[in-house]
Amino acid sequence: MFHKEGNQSIILVIIVVTALILGANYLITNQIIQYLIYAAAVFLLVIILQFFRNPKRNTVLNDQQIIAPVDGKVVVIEEVFEKEYFNEKRLQVSIFMSPINVHVTRYALSGLVNFSKYHPGKFLVAWHPKASEENERTTIVIKNKTFGEILYRQIAGALARRIVNYAKEGEQVIQGTDAGFIKFGSRVDLFLPLGTKLNVSLNQVVKGGETVIATNE
Repeated sequence: MFHKEGNQSIILVIIVVTALILGANYLITNQIIQYLIYAAAVFLLVIILQFFRNPKRNTVLNDQQIIAPVDGKVVVIEEVFEKEYFNEKRLQVSIFMSPINVHVTRYALSGLVNFSKYHPGKFLVAWHPKASEENERTTIVIKNKTFGEILYRQIAGALARRIVNYAKEGEQVIQGTDAGFIKFGSRVDLFLPLGTKLNVSLNQVVKGGETVIATNE
């Protein structure tokens, strides 16, 4: 199963791969070069297909838990001053996605979207300390009856050139459902209330829609 954001890219790559294979078959007489072109074409197709894959996740709806919004590795856990929306200290949990991770963004909890804003910006590597404030990004705040307001931020990386955000202010969203997509390497920051009980640690690999990031239980 593939994400809808990949439809155009997948179709384009299929056309390119088909042209490469046909061109190699009819225009190239050296068999070794033919095989190299075939291999390169198939490799390109596999890379694009794996990037846009959208595996089904078994999300257990629970208002007492915040789940991972994306696949990846926890690279930051620290108290920071969040100055765009809260203007106060928050507990930041950042998840870095490599190009081989699933790049679907899922809602970390159910609730009401109170804020959703896109920011143009730079394309620093996603793990750069200033990426959260200077890179192209979207900021979304969801109000949940258990945790109050939770902010998450989709951040473009050095390769990511497009962030897709489905969250609209005023709509109710459901934990684990499709919240958007980030193309190529990137990261997502969560800003939680101070004192939130975390279930993850630094360098832990998490699975979007399933791994419990924090709990109120």
